[in-house]
Amino acid sequence: MKIAFASTDQIHVDEHFGRTEKFYVWTVGPEEAKFSGVIEIKDETGDTADRIEARSAALADCAIVYVGQIGGPAAARLAAKKIQPLKSKTHEPIHEVIARLQDVLKGSPPPWLRRAMLKA
Repeated sequence: MKIAFASTDQIHVDEHFGRTEKFYVWTVGPEEAKFSGVIEIKDETGDTADRIEARSAALADCAIVYVGQIGGPAAARLAAKKIQPLKSKTHEPIHEVIARLQDVLKGSPPPWLRRAMLKA
């Protein structure tokens, strides 16, 4: 499944969903993970709802989006598009998040993760 990470340095999950200029996308499975590319967010104009819609549309292929912070309306919009938003509380390294996800995928994933896997 594809997972996008909001990051300022391509190493840590440390950026706000609405402020990030780039999402770093990884394809993650139980046994393997590989970097898939970058989704660049262009300088946006318009109201907040338009910016949220543009970001969520750009992430349509992703099952999960990890961010440092996200507002309620943006999280709801992602969830409506079957994209699971997750917040990093500690600006953790992306590779650690991926390793933890892989461990969970090898076992019995919780319902929200099984739904995300089905999207992929």
